[in-house]
Amino acid sequence: MIIKYIIVFLISMVPLIELRGAVPVALSPADMTFFFGLHGMGLPIVPAYLICIIGNMLPVPIIFFFARKVLEWGADKPVIGKFFTFCLEKGHKGGEKLQKKAGKGLFFALLLFVGIPVPGTGAWTGTLAASLLDMDFKSSVIAVFLGVILAGVIMGLVSAGVFSAIGMVG
Repeated sequence: MIIKYIIVFLISMVPLIELRGAVPVALSPADMTFFFGLHGMGLPIVPAYLICIIGNMLPVPIIFFFARKVLEWGADKPVIGKFFTFCLEKGHKGGEKLQKKAGKGLFFALLLFVGIPVPGTGAWTGTLAASLLDMDFKSSVIAVFLGVILAGVIMGLVSAGVFSAIGMVG
């Protein structure tokens, strides 16, 4: 059983997949197959959800303090330069979009950016954007944390089929 929690924890730390991919894997039954032949874990909702949140939040301080520096350092390097430049540009674009739409409501914009589970958003991108926008650490972490919680709730509801059931009613 501990191995299942470790797998879910590690999935929630992976960029682009994060908690959005880890929650469905954690909550789905073992007969459901996901990426790379990984099967659902059938874990209880509360501990699985907490493990996913912890795993998704663990890289946030590292990303906030170091990712920007590493990406800027590697942007002009031969092998990694294109990828690092892509990451910087993605972070800048995400940050600029947030800034334009949010104005003074940047905290809530960041929360929603991280919390609405669509491709290209999440704790990694949101934290990088916050760093590139020079948001303060405490506000950034709180907004990302609340966004991760929101994304986890949404993905939990999706995994439970709540939205499918609502569609069948109408």
